[in-house]
This record gives sequence, C-alpha cells and structure tokens, in this order.
Amino acid sequence: MGSVLKTLTVAGSDSSGGAGIQADLKTFEEYGTYGFSALTTIVTMDPDQDWHHRVYPIDAALVAEQLKTILAGGPVAAMKTGMLGSVEIIQVVESMIKANDQQNVVIDPVMVCKGEDEVLNPDSADAIRDLLLPLATVVTPNLFEAGVLSGLGKLSTLDDMKQAAIKIHEIGAQNVVIKGGKALDGDHAIDLYYDGQEFTVFETQKIEPAHNHGAGCTFAAAITGGLANGLNVKEAVAKAKDFVTEAIASGYQFNEYVGPVFHAGYRLKHKANIL
Repeated sequence: MGSVLKTLTVAGSDSSGGAGIQADLKTFEEYGTYGFSALTTIVTMDPDQDWHHRVYPIDAALVAEQLKTILAGGPVAAMKTGMLGSVEIIQVVESMIKANDQQNVVIDPVMVCKGEDEVLNPDSADAIRDLLLPLATVVTPNLFEAGVLSGLGKLSTLDDMKQAAIKIHEIGAQNVVIKGGKALDGDHAIDLYYDGQEFTVFETQKIEPAHNHGAGCTFAAAITGGLANGLNVKEAVAKAKDFVTEAIASGYQFNEYVGPVFHAGYRLKHKANIL
C-alpha cells in the first residue's frame, strides 16, 4: 500500500450525523483518505422545541491541543473548517495554518444552522472574513454567508452570486464557490465557482424530496478530499457536486424536522468510489 492521504476537519459535532465532523469524516473515507478531526463545538437540536439549535463552543486552548496532537504525526494533504464557534478558536486555526504552511485549505464559513437565518456570532463572522479568507484555497459560503462576507446582503439571483464572488475573492480567497443549491428559483440546484478570472456554473436538477441536511458540510469535505487526491480546484468542485448530489438523492427522513444526506450514496449507486 502506498502512502496514506491524510485530511483534517476543524468543525462542530452534529449528533444527527448529517453535518459537522460526522459528515466530514464519512466523506473523507469515501474519498479514500484518512480523516482527522478537531472538535470546536457541540450542537444539540431539541425535538421538543421545533428542532431548536443550541451551540456549545469548546475552549480554544483545547482546540489547540487537539490540533497539536493531530499534527504531531506530520502534515495533512488537505483540511477544511466548519463551525468554529468563537473568535479565539478562529485565531487558533489561523495560527495553525500559518505555522504549518498548510496547503489545500477549504474554509466553509458556517454562520448559521440549517433552517435558521441569523448569524450565530457576528464577531466570528468578521474574524472568518478577516483572518481565514486570505488563507483559503477555496471558500464555500452558502447564499446567506456569501451575502454577509461580501457585504451585499440578501442574494437571490445568479448575477447577485457573481457580484458576491468577486468581492469575496478580493478579500483574499484564491477560489470561491457559492452554494446556491435549491435556494434559487427554478428547477435547478446551482453552485457558482469563481477562480478570480472565470465563472463556472454547476447545476443539476433539483431533487424532491430534498434530504439535504449536511449538504453544505459534505460538499466542502468532498472538495477537501478531491484536493488531497491531487485534483485541481475546479476538478475537485465538479467531483464534489456529483458526490453531494448523490448523497442528497440517497438521503432519508430522520424525523419530522431533518432529512440528512447519505454519504455513501455515490458509491452505492455507481458501485464504485468517487475517484
């Protein structure tokens, strides 16, 4: 066996299994990589209160200890961030990326929980923009997050997405992928890729019912897995789009509030790994 490809997620825990580190680690394995995780937050969802989310950040010093443990085994081929929880945790991640000259950095700027539309921590949103975007190989905001990062507010059209992508690229991210998904009007789920020069639109037919809890985390993790395997960014995004589409199509209804994606969907449908 050749050398093991190592990937890292710095993200929160989703006990329902669809999103967060659970989604990331399952996706990393589907891409044939060995996944490490540094836990930043624990998220609970209360079925007695309409699936209300509660977010519990972990102390930043403990996040730093986790990263020290992971990196004692050597560098990782690619990494991603998810929910980071506090400015202090974001600063820890920034320091780690810089100290290790980490390549293939995917920043998924998680600012809201599924089904909610208020920034969890406005200070953290600013810190992601100021500290992590300039270090990002790829940043993968959804429409809401792209509106916050770009300063453009609500985005509702493909042209809005393009304008936001330009502004986010100017902040420092090398590549921008705005996840339109099912949020735009029309029959297609649209994601926009911008490399600083050209736009590429990735679109698929919308899937109904859309079991899409964790789709954003899974998409970003799939890009990370692609980069670890040596794909260029555009190739990694294209593969990730295929991967998450099959994960949504293979998802199921967990309860009346949540239908998570199923991360083995691509492999089970095609009887083959994604790569």
